[in-house]
Amino acid sequence: MPRLVFLATLLLMPAALVSCTPQSYATKIDDRTYRIEGAGVPGGADAPNRRTAERVCPGGYRVLESTRHKEGGLDGSNAAISTDWVIRCL
Repeated sequence: MPRLVFLATLLLMPAALVSCTPQSYATKIDDRTYRIEGAGVPGGADAPNRRTAERVCPGGYRVLESTRHKEGGLDGSNAAISTDWVIRCL
């Protein structure tokens, strides 16, 4: 029985961790241009935007515009920087 519980925990762990990663969303502007709204990440990392851009444009992309804004509480706790991109597929 303990072996079964351990196996079930081991199999469900990756699904739980995937739901915790920051996600960004892409919306289509025109034929090859997309707006990517990044997730709020402490420090302002743009890795979620890169992953989304590589998924949307597998042949490559160029960042046309990049904007950053700060999200978080009024007292500065849990402040995260969100990066939004406008990209064009190559």
